[in-house]
Amino acid sequence: MNLKHLFYFWKTARSGGVVKAGEALHITPQTISGQIRLLEESLDTQLFSRDGRSLELTPAGRLAMEYADEMFTLGAELEQALRHYPKGRPAEFRVGVSDAVPKSLAYRLLRPAVNPADPVRIICREWRLDRLLAELAIHRLDLVIADSPIPPSVDVRAYNHRLGDSGLSFFAARALVGDTPWTFPECIADLPALLPGDDSAIRRKLLEWLDRKRLRPRIVGEFDDTALMTAFGRAGVGAFAVPTAIEQETLADGDLVLLGRASEVRVEYYAISVERRLTHPCVLAISEAAKTGFESLETGITVPE
Repeated sequence: MNLKHLFYFWKTARSGGVVKAGEALHITPQTISGQIRLLEESLDTQLFSRDGRSLELTPAGRLAMEYADEMFTLGAELEQALRHYPKGRPAEFRVGVSDAVPKSLAYRLLRPAVNPADPVRIICREWRLDRLLAELAIHRLDLVIADSPIPPSVDVRAYNHRLGDSGLSFFAARALVGDTPWTFPECIADLPALLPGDDSAIRRKLLEWLDRKRLRPRIVGEFDDTALMTAFGRAGVGAFAVPTAIEQETLADGDLVLLGRASEVRVEYYAISVERRLTHPCVLAISEAAKTGFESLETGITVPE
């Protein structure tokens, strides 16, 4: 089978027709049609059904497309690997961090990628998950750290690599709760509350948990950035929840009290990459460290230095 012919078939199917494929490849539609016809003749199988100018994949064409997708995606990964590994290790590691991921947690996850003995330049971008996935798709990022897998609404060929999960811990400023004894989780309904932003997986799961517990706190603020939400919480504006994985550092300043934990509410974290099988050394370091780092959720993540 001629791989050049297969590539033209794959490009045509992905582009939606020979005209658009020709524009992308800078060759004439007639040339592409001829190459596809040669492929079909060599396989003795029709890959497209033709209705006027429109093309539809036949059942055999859909099967061929699945294999071609895998082949050419792996080819693109190989090209990226060779471009980034001229000396056996990438000079740059470009990672996107979803707005919804607490920055201290993102640091702990990314820290293993920075090895003083073998320097790498880490470039971090913070954005909405959909925008980061778009950058990942065109290879402007090597990895995306997120608190949810790839949304079904996002048409990006990438893979979810689960890093671990964490429960939720609830906090409030000492000045807000005073000396009055409280009972968790009932106390949540008696305090003003701060919520993560709409894009956060924590928000969705937190609201579901509050609904199950029949708790109706008064919402006084919503924040895309966990650090900003925590700052408002420290100032006594409202109670708030963050992953138990960062509980210890949240309590470190002594101006907050732990109201309680909802260990049944699990927030998962993912490394999203275009690699089905992880090969990038920085991504491998993050994945391996996270496997041991998420072992003790009640005391926070411990990532090896």
